[in-house]
Amino acid sequence: MKHLKVGGLMTDDVVSALPAMSFRDVAKLLAEHDITGLPVVDTDDHVIGVVSASDLLARRALTVRGVMSAPAVTVHAEEAAADAARLMARLGVERLPVVDEEERLVGIVTRRDLLRVFLRPDPEIRRRIRDEVLADAMDLPPDAIDVHVLDGVVTLAGRLRRRSQASMLRRLAERVEGVVAVVDRLSVPGEVRTTRPLPSGTSAPRAG
Repeated sequence: MKHLKVGGLMTDDVVSALPAMSFRDVAKLLAEHDITGLPVVDTDDHVIGVVSASDLLARRALTVRGVMSAPAVTVHAEEAAADAARLMARLGVERLPVVDEEERLVGIVTRRDLLRVFLRPDPEIRRRIRDEVLADAMDLPPDAIDVHVLDGVVTLAGRLRRRSQASMLRRLAERVEGVVAVVDRLSVPGEVRTTRPLPSGTSAPRAG
């Protein structure tokens, strides 16, 4: 399966700060470049933290070292952009420094950059799941499973031979760029799907 990489979305002309830089100088950098945050690096370009406008407002210190958030969460250029987007959403951050194999800063990717990953038409997502997941990755006929996509939410319905196949299909579908969520309605021989029990004290609806 082909995945859009972080390196294809990142900005490689990165504005960064040193830990000894003054509070005022960092504020000027943010204003001059019209950005809301930047990575903090040591003298070897290793990312040691991130400083944002909110950090400057929330904390008072003479240097960047006293206000930066550390350790920094980073991603590698070869990582899937969709994975980076999910990481960013889970952590609630606006940007991720991009590093090379030696953890040196090579770029930065923002929430706005990664939103492009999810701007995929539903028919394209469906085609990729059928062709790249079912046919290529799992060696199944493209129409072996019903794939329905609406606003990036994928519903998988049908019957497979093993539960391990169903689990793999769900995981691979989740990694397709543009997929927001996957609804699993897959079944396997001999498996009985049970309904979720009602909360204590709740009665089932009466017929008629």
